[in-house]
Amino acid sequence: MNNFFTSSFLVGLFASTIRMATPLILATLGEAFSERSGILNLGIEGIMIFGALAGFVTTYFTHSLWLGVFAATFSGFLFGLLMAFLVVTLGLNQHVSGLGITIFASGLAYYVYRAIIGSPTIPPTITAFDTLKIPGLWKIPFLGPILFDQYALTYVAVILVIVSGYIFFKTSFGLSLRSVGENPEAADAVGVDVYKMRYIALMVGGALMGMSGAFFTLAQFNMFIFDIVAGRGWVAIALVIFANWIPSRVFWGALLFGGVDALGLRLQGTAINIPFQYFLMMPYILTIIVLIFIARNASYPSALLKPYRRE
Repeated sequence: MNNFFTSSFLVGLFASTIRMATPLILATLGEAFSERSGILNLGIEGIMIFGALAGFVTTYFTHSLWLGVFAATFSGFLFGLLMAFLVVTLGLNQHVSGLGITIFASGLAYYVYRAIIGSPTIPPTITAFDTLKIPGLWKIPFLGPILFDQYALTYVAVILVIVSGYIFFKTSFGLSLRSVGENPEAADAVGVDVYKMRYIALMVGGALMGMSGAFFTLAQFNMFIFDIVAGRGWVAIALVIFANWIPSRVFWGALLFGGVDALGLRLQGTAINIPFQYFLMMPYILTIIVLIFIARNASYPSALLKPYRRE
């Protein structure tokens, strides 16, 4: 037990917590944009998987990590556009459309991987992102390695939390977005284009989900493997409820989930005689607990899941 309280163990745990939280931050922000407009995007898991594939394949052939990030983000943007066409233009059921996109996007990702890469015995790899040390700051005792020795995408995620919070609550666009999610009829009556706002929200949300997927293949791992996202898209849907659709709370909630994930991985390397499957279950058990105790009292956008048609 003393190993749990050493400085090196705690530094490693807290640093890993932030890294594990990064894809959750990006994906949950994307889902928050979608739901703030009144659309539940259950395509998040598939979009993240395809984003992981798009980022990996692009980097594999171009040797450019940032081009891979762009490809993943753009793929998410396109799937967000598809989701918008289905539920905003055609008015289809949001649950069915989202699940359909998850099945389609994940299946397409696996097909494209087999078609381009094949089925090698040893999966091909890329040179993934290395951590970016902030000069001077990363040498600060204890806090330095935790806060200032992270992946570039982690810094991007933190910046996007701040930017998203500003957009939601300090801009006219954010006011229009929230009004569309709360009362689209009233928003339309004062001149807000409900369809346009929902399209923008879903495309921005999809782009963030795609970027989240890229983190797995371009930073956390250096290859694409099946089920690489491992259900974290569904965790993000629970997390957006936990955060009450507020970006700052998304950050802290993602740290909580990421910390549970990181702790499970760290405990696997200790002498504790517990099957590793129990550690892998921890984030998902926490997700269930969150939904049980928080979902009932969450302040859902009033127009969430309600299609809008101008009369």
